[in-house]
Amino acid sequence: MASSRRQSNGRSPLVNQQRQITSFFSKTNSPSPSPTPSKQTSKLNPNSKPNRSPSKSPSPSPTTPSPVQSKLKKPLLVIGQTPSPTPSAPADKSYGMEVVEKRIRVYWPLDKAWYEGVVKSFDKESGKHLVQYDDAEEEELDLGKEKIEWIKESTGRLRRLRRGGSSSAFKKVVIDDEDEGVTQNVEAQSDDNDDDSSDEDWGKNVEMEVSEDAEVEDMDLEDEKEEEEEEENEEEEEEMKISKRKGGGKTEAKKRKASGGGKLESGKKSKTNANVSKQELKVSLVEPVKKIESDKASNGFDNALMGDASERFGKREAEKLHFLTLKERRDANRKRPEDVNYNPKTLYLPPDFLKSLSGGQRQWWEFKSKHMDKVLFFKMGKFYELFEMDAHIGAKELDLQYMKGEQPHCGFPERNFSMNVEKLARKGYRVLVVEQTETPEQLELRRKEKGAKDKVVKREICAVVTKGTLTEGEMLSANPDPSYLLAVTECCQSSNQNEDRIFGVCAIDVATSRIILGQFGDDFECSGLCSLLAELRPVEIIKPTKLLSLETERAMLRHTRNLLVNELVPSAEFWDAEKTVCEVKTIYKRINDQSAARSVHHVCLNAANSCEGDGSGCLPAILSNLLSAGADGSLALSALGGTLYYLKQAFLDEMLLRFAKFESLPSSGFSGIAQNHYMLLDAAALENLEIFENSRNGDSSGTLYAQLNHCVTAFGKRLLKTWLARPLYHMDLIKERQDAVAGLKGENLSYALEFRKALSRLPDMERLLARIFASSEAIGRNANKVILYEDAAKKQLQEFISALRCCELMVQAFSSLGVILENVESTQLHHLLTAGKGVPNIHSILKHFKDAFDWVDANNSGRIIPHEGVDLEYDSACERVKEIESSLTKHLKEQRKLLGDSSITYVTIGKDIYLLEVPENLRGSVPRDYELRSSKKGFFRYWTPYIKKVIGELSQAESEKEMSLKNILQRLIGQFCEDHNKWRQLVSTTAELDVLISLAIASDFYEGPTCRPLILGSSCSNEVPCFSAKSLGHPILRSDSLGKGAFVPNDITIGGSGRASFILLTGPNMGGKSTLLRQVCLAVILAQVGADVPAEHFELSPVDRIFVRMGAKDHIMAGQSTFLTELSETALMLSSATQHSLVALDELGRGTSTSDGQAIAESVLEHFVHKVQCRGMFSTHYHRLAVDYEKNSKVSLCHMACQVGNGIAGVQEVTFLYRLTTGACPKSYGVNVARLAGLPDSVLLTAAAKSREFESVYGKHRKGSEDDLPMQSCADKMVAFIRELISLTANANCLDTYEGSCINSFTELQHRARILLQQH
Repeated sequence: MASSRRQSNGRSPLVNQQRQITSFFSKTNSPSPSPTPSKQTSKLNPNSKPNRSPSKSPSPSPTTPSPVQSKLKKPLLVIGQTPSPTPSAPADKSYGMEVVEKRIRVYWPLDKAWYEGVVKSFDKESGKHLVQYDDAEEEELDLGKEKIEWIKESTGRLRRLRRGGSSSAFKKVVIDDEDEGVTQNVEAQSDDNDDDSSDEDWGKNVEMEVSEDAEVEDMDLEDEKEEEEEEENEEEEEEMKISKRKGGGKTEAKKRKASGGGKLESGKKSKTNANVSKQELKVSLVEPVKKIESDKASNGFDNALMGDASERFGKREAEKLHFLTLKERRDANRKRPEDVNYNPKTLYLPPDFLKSLSGGQRQWWEFKSKHMDKVLFFKMGKFYELFEMDAHIGAKELDLQYMKGEQPHCGFPERNFSMNVEKLARKGYRVLVVEQTETPEQLELRRKEKGAKDKVVKREICAVVTKGTLTEGEMLSANPDPSYLLAVTECCQSSNQNEDRIFGVCAIDVATSRIILGQFGDDFECSGLCSLLAELRPVEIIKPTKLLSLETERAMLRHTRNLLVNELVPSAEFWDAEKTVCEVKTIYKRINDQSAARSVHHVCLNAANSCEGDGSGCLPAILSNLLSAGADGSLALSALGGTLYYLKQAFLDEMLLRFAKFESLPSSGFSGIAQNHYMLLDAAALENLEIFENSRNGDSSGTLYAQLNHCVTAFGKRLLKTWLARPLYHMDLIKERQDAVAGLKGENLSYALEFRKALSRLPDMERLLARIFASSEAIGRNANKVILYEDAAKKQLQEFISALRCCELMVQAFSSLGVILENVESTQLHHLLTAGKGVPNIHSILKHFKDAFDWVDANNSGRIIPHEGVDLEYDSACERVKEIESSLTKHLKEQRKLLGDSSITYVTIGKDIYLLEVPENLRGSVPRDYELRSSKKGFFRYWTPYIKKVIGELSQAESEKEMSLKNILQRLIGQFCEDHNKWRQLVSTTAELDVLISLAIASDFYEGPTCRPLILGSSCSNEVPCFSAKSLGHPILRSDSLGKGAFVPNDITIGGSGRASFILLTGPNMGGKSTLLRQVCLAVILAQVGADVPAEHFELSPVDRIFVRMGAKDHIMAGQSTFLTELSETALMLSSATQHSLVALDELGRGTSTSDGQAIAESVLEHFVHKVQCRGMFSTHYHRLAVDYEKNSKVSLCHMACQVGNGIAGVQEVTFLYRLTTGACPKSYGVNVARLAGLPDSVLLTAAAKSREFESVYGKHRKGSEDDLPMQSCADKMVAFIRELISLTANANCLDTYEGSCINSFTELQHRARILLQQH
């Protein structure tokens, strides 16, 4: 069969063909001839003849062919009607258009197998037919010279296992030899470009040694520039099917007729597979595959695929990988899963299994056995390959296609790395990136120079990617939300029969190098930690193994979603404070030494002073403060240590610390609210008020964040979230921000909108800068030793130029907006827009980079040509080249003078430069020591001894010049990173202005009037905090979203001199009570964020914390019922509320009996009104409470108004007015809601009658004697009761059951509550 392979493949000769990668994990012997009969059986037929499949051949090949043997031409073949294992001489017969669209079977002699296909077309000029095989591969054949059979259309087509529905839904998918590198031509050819070598030990016969002379495989390292354009065209085609290998077609690589490396390998796989059960596959799949099986419900096709994969690979895995089964599995220390300290991350490999592996297989298993919890991206040439259990994950999650062969194997090209690693990380997988750090040529050189016997190129772990360590990707670019990696450690202290907790936390957003550190005390319910989790929503948790309490574990379970949990061994991996400080000092000292060695400005990153001694002078201020705090900062430092150890495994620790932006956790010390600058919003407040996520589907639609988010930059959106999670508390800070927002309105709004328009063109500058800073160091995949074939430097250069342009754009935008300073009084705006303050002085720095090189040319060409005077190394190299060229020019003048002819000149012929072209008539005058290099009619060309000497020097000088060009980008990025604080400050100021403008225009989206809140200060300690709003609307709800009718604004007053501090709110079900509570809380948050509120007038004394208890929900996974959850949140309010807090309680006590619920509700209300004396709203359906507080001046009775009319058979019909009205509502009209819900009339009538019956016996008034009881005495009893309830609830929560003494205590407390209720 004549070869139709192209002579040049446009790929690097360093990379092996795809068949060699396939054989990397193929240990089968060479197949024996096995032609099939004309009618083939189904590929799933278990009774298929074993010799049908080359990979299953029982006759092993005795020897491994050499590269010379594999290049021999195959003999000519005979067309025959009967398959024969031995090829014959060809018949002299030709075919034309008459066979087009006919089914054909073609014999492959080196595969010794028959393959079916269809004749698609005929080329009259070449006399060849295009045959498309059933696996979609195509090949041009001269049918007169091939061994073929014509088959009937009824013959069943056998197809290769593929992802997706019918074959028509896919483009042609073929394993492309050229995608892996050099084409190995099996025919004898004279093309020197062919590479018949392998960079790995692919074959089974590992005992064969390759000598350093005749048997050494050639390493063809020829220049690929002529092939780059062809490669790019092929890569563009692949973008349409980005996760699949493309092939086929006349322009693609043709069919493989033999395999290279150390053995024969089937070019096309057999069409039959053993019929094994799904169960056999499942036992061989280890932990990463469990993630697949437990994933979301898959569609029918996915299930079918698993079935096909099971039939294809199950038998082999059950037989060869039996040590992966639960019965035989052991970790690296040979411990079984049921043993103590069993490590599921490692795997013990039996010695007999290791002996059966080739060098390449052994290398993969060595990596995998130490990282069983990760998916390996194993670099082989230009592809990342996934083998064994990882291949199943690649097929399912990345939609990759299994490769040919009996072993699970799939892969993807290098350019798809970012996309695929992000996909797996987002789905909760850990990805281990194993990069090739040696070329085949370097391997051979090492073998010759050092006598190494390695047959496999070196590979090293260069990255560990998880959802918390992603730094780039399409989804990351589209989503501005940070992906926090959170480390948590804790210490428990017992005092006053209560167990207090101290947490140390470290939250890191790797994509922006932001590090948040803090240590704080917390209560039994971990409310502080819950608040932090609700705010940050970490995607990944790092915790010390078996060290966190059960309550902490439950808190993390409740307030996180799709969390990836990493457990580290305490001390050894999750470092203590001492080990952390030691490691951090070492890193900063090394960073400073490297900076000094590079002769940059001696600036210690993140610290003002240079490192001295042990490096303590380089610690950032926050770390220094934690270190000096002793025990009060040790847990925070330990949390940082756990994070650094984890990031060290991902090669991110030093990079992160070098450019880290440290922040102190604002919520550190939840008890010291007065010392904080922010209002505290706990987890319940964030969730119940729907600040960031709605309760319907968890996204941001309908939230306060969505209402205020008009930011145009990703980093502005992140800052807005921070402001909303931490509203300001101090009056001066609130007024300062209000002034800034007001300064961007009115006549200045047009300038603000222009500024906003300019910012809209910016990428995510925070993340872009972080990537550039990270690229300044050769670490991980950026290391110089890593072999990458994609032009990573060009992408890096384009990002660098993009950052420079964006920084220039921001500076210009600030300059344009600065004109508003003439008519604004805001000190914050003056600070932000004044150069040298908010805007750093970077004009000179930008000018330096502007003058350094042409940004446009560099962006287009992918390389920097520095201007003169920018880079001394490059200038020196250029000067040396000019000197040599000048000396050659001078030498030419001397030669003209010597030979007496001014027409003598230099010419370049081929690779010969500076040839002295002398007319033929002067040949006799040429000195004898001139070397004749070439001639043409009338001229002779020479090299003089001087020219010959100097061109060698010129070549060396030009090489040095080119080398300096390669390093110029890194040197410029290094200079850029020296001013990293200024670039960050520029981005930070831009983000702040983006958010201020967003707040300024947010009021335009409110319905009804808006106003600037009046923030009231406390002139004396006895002044009563106030909340007053006139015509208060809702910041989110609008009439157009409510269907019929409009939203009803209300006048609300809570607190203030001579006014009630609490509203006891009653009213009908669905009357708007919960909406009013949320409305007030949201208005307070808006006011303290600095935004306008939807009201005619609004006054507020700053609120230090908002407590919200509403809605019925449980935490079953944490072992908490609905009522227990309700009381737990109430207990936090009682213990933490201050006079300046705002409390919103919605129907407290409804989770139990009426008597118990009312007793608890009244006791809690009594405590807030008379003990805490804070502002609050208490909605209830316990109408007895309204009677009890009717004459209490500290409680205002209000209700949501409604109109009641008579309906059918006495069932009342209620019209909701949604108007806040003074006085109590006599009923809740719950039967009306039942009517609206569509309950049957018979049920409604019975319910109405029962309601009237209950109302007649339900207590409405107290006895007169009870009214005379001292209110304070009753309150004390209530407080004592509620304290006992809280203590008992806390103790019961830590027990496994509620039996025994705990139940008795609850019974006794219930009895006391009833007595107390009767007395009161």
